[in-house]
Amino acid sequence: MLGIIGGSGLTQLANLEITRRQVVRTPYGDPSGPLSFGHIKDHDVIFLARHGYGHTLAPHEINYRANMWALHEQGVTNILSVASVGGIPESYKPGTLVIPDQIIDYTYGRKASYFEGTDAPVTHIDFTEPYCEKMRRLCMQAADLAGETYFDSGVYATTQGPRLETKAEVNRLERDGATMVGMTGMPEAALAKELGLCYAAIGVVVNYAAGRGSSAHAIQFDEIGQELERAMHRVRVILEHLVAIHAD
Repeated sequence: MLGIIGGSGLTQLANLEITRRQVVRTPYGDPSGPLSFGHIKDHDVIFLARHGYGHTLAPHEINYRANMWALHEQGVTNILSVASVGGIPESYKPGTLVIPDQIIDYTYGRKASYFEGTDAPVTHIDFTEPYCEKMRRLCMQAADLAGETYFDSGVYATTQGPRLETKAEVNRLERDGATMVGMTGMPEAALAKELGLCYAAIGVVVNYAAGRGSSAHAIQFDEIGQELERAMHRVRVILEHLVAIHAD
C-alpha cells in the first residue's frame, strides 16, 4: 500500500477519489488528522495532511510518531513525502523539484524515536542512506513520465521552525553541504526507517532560502503562495504516474 504525506500546499489531493476517512488512535497520541483512503487513477492510496487538513499544525507541533505509526498500522509499506523547501544554491530556483538522497537534522526537542523508555532496549538503526532507493527510483520514473525536470539528489537540512532561517544560518547550512532547507524532514524519515517503511521525498522549492536570490533581503511570502499553487499542480501529475508504476 502506498501512503502519501502532503505538506504545505498539499493539504488535499484534487485527484484523489476519497472512499472513506478514518480516525486512527495510536500508542503515541493522535496523528495530524484522519487518514483519507481512496484511489488515484483506480489505484489505492492513503493520504495524510502533515499539518492537518486546515494547515493548523506548525512543524515543531506535529506528532510525527503518531503519523508514521498510523500509516504503518493501516498497511502502508511505501511512503512518499511531499515537502516545500527553500533552495540554497542558485540552481535551486523556485519551481525546482528535488528528490533528496541525504538529510541533516538541526531540530531539537521532538519525539524522534519509538525506541525509548526504561522498559525499551537500546536500539540503533542504520541511517547511512536515510531515503529508500526503491522509492526514490520510482519517483524519478514518475517524474520522467510526467515530463518534469528535477534534481535526482540533494541534501535536505531540517530546521526547527516555525520561524524561517537567518542569512547567517543558511550560510552555515551551505557550508555543511545542504542544498535545501525545510522543517519537516526529521524525525519523519528516521521514524519510517525504524518501522521498516520504504520512504522517499519530493522537495518542492518554493523560494530561495534567506540571503539568496530574490530572498537576499527578505522572504517574499506572496510569491511563495503563487509558487506553491503552480508546483503542486505538477506534483499531482507526478503522483498519478507514481501510483500506476507502484502498482505494477
